[in-house]
Amino acid sequence: MIRLSETVRSTHSQDGGIVLDIQHGRMFRLNFVGSRILELLKKNYEATQIAEEISRDFGVSLEIATADVREFLDVLEKQKLVEMPATCVSL
Repeated sequence: MIRLSETVRSTHSQDGGIVLDIQHGRMFRLNFVGSRILELLKKNYEATQIAEEISRDFGVSLEIATADVREFLDVLEKQKLVEMPATCVSL
C-alpha cells in the first residue's frame, strides 16, 4: 500500500492544493489533478484505482491517466512524501 509520509500536511481547494513537508521544511503547490490524487492516496486507494478515478473524473483515457499517476507518484516518492513498498503493484 502506498502511504503518505507522516510528516506531510496538506490542504485542498477547487484550485488545487498545498503540501507541506514539515520534516524538511518544504512546501509544494499542486494543480487540481495532483490534489485529487493526493486525496485518493489519503483514502488508501491503490495506484490502479487512482488512475481509474482520474480517468473517469477528468475524461481522459485510462492509458493517459495511468502514465500521469505513475509519474506523479514517482515525483512524490523522490521527494520522500510517500512511501511505496517494493511489493506495491505498479501501474
